[in-house]
Amino acid sequence: MKLQAFAASLLFSSASLGAVIRRAEGPQFTNGQPIDGKGKGAPILGGTNHQVDIENPDNLGQQSTDNGVVPNLKWRFSDSKTRIFNGGWVREQVVQDLPQSHDIAAAQQHLKKGAIRELHWHRVAEWGFVYDGRVLVSAVDENGKYQVDELGFGDIWYFPKGQAHTIQGLDEENEYLLVFDDGDFDKVGTTFNLDDWVAHTPKSVLAKNFGVPESAFEKVPDKNPYILNSTTSTQNVTGGNGELIGNSSYVYKTFQHPSEPVPGGGGLFYKIDSTNFPISTTIASTFVVLEPGGLRELHWHPTAEEWLYFHEGEGRATVFIGNSNARTFDFSAGDTAVFPDNSGHYIENTSKDTNLTWIEIYKADRVADISLTQWLALTPADVVSATLKLPIDIVENLKKEKQVLIKGT
Repeated sequence: MKLQAFAASLLFSSASLGAVIRRAEGPQFTNGQPIDGKGKGAPILGGTNHQVDIENPDNLGQQSTDNGVVPNLKWRFSDSKTRIFNGGWVREQVVQDLPQSHDIAAAQQHLKKGAIRELHWHRVAEWGFVYDGRVLVSAVDENGKYQVDELGFGDIWYFPKGQAHTIQGLDEENEYLLVFDDGDFDKVGTTFNLDDWVAHTPKSVLAKNFGVPESAFEKVPDKNPYILNSTTSTQNVTGGNGELIGNSSYVYKTFQHPSEPVPGGGGLFYKIDSTNFPISTTIASTFVVLEPGGLRELHWHPTAEEWLYFHEGEGRATVFIGNSNARTFDFSAGDTAVFPDNSGHYIENTSKDTNLTWIEIYKADRVADISLTQWLALTPADVVSATLKLPIDIVENLKKEKQVLIKGT
């Protein structure tokens, strides 16, 4: 009887909810319901994550211009499996999480003070952006040159494939974004950790290689620690063939350089690629701050797909992939996304009082985009007018300079 009563109460609750929603006036997307207020849609009565529905009104059909089948282009780091260690944690987004991200995989990684992301190298390039705390990065290249540098908020490193490196936390808590130029980052043969290699090499060979007794290796961990506790380094590095500096430097101090011009006046735009960070030949990036209500103008990228990490704020983007297929996505802090190669899109800050901050990543040597407005402004006005059925005087007054970030109204 209790089970029957429970089932009856569920049916009553669903019916009551449906009745309340049907009586509500106007669109109900922001209330987490697929109802446009004009006769289309109906309430969700079955199982759903209502909070996720509220945070993603465009998944409920809010944009009438969306059309066709566009694959999922969004992944939340909150949906990633977090691996925890004595000295911190890591959570990844790889191609198995976001199948449309062919070029890029990424991770958030956290180190406590003194904790070390153990010495390692990759078959792919690694790019890092510090967004909290300070870290010490150390690397050595194939010519015996080295770099040891302290990085803080906004600072970037780039280690070409195969370059030996490590990272250590300097503040009490330290966190950064990692990016790799291969979507299938977790496959065997991508990452090579020092402890793992030494533990699987005969001690007699190790002794001969390093010129020390075999007993020196008795305490080498038999399991790869990945992140381990330690104390902050106090040792200086000297010798070898000198330091990696100038165009060979693995480090770029973003906010020690001027931002790019933003004619639209809607925020800040930093470009970091091989034109100003010469070592970074396979990963190009931007750091973007868009003011409330602002718009990253309609554009596309001719050289690569675009991968994004949203760090702060709330926004949305409609992605057009051709043949009348378009889909709008809602984004908030901790979300990642990928926009297919050459797909048309914009990014809009939907907040009235908070900046939208994100990072754009391209598997390319430079950042390249084509502005829709600039294209039309530099095409014969009568051709554009005839194509879009726009008054020719409007076309003639389109801005011929990229606006990049357009100020909200």
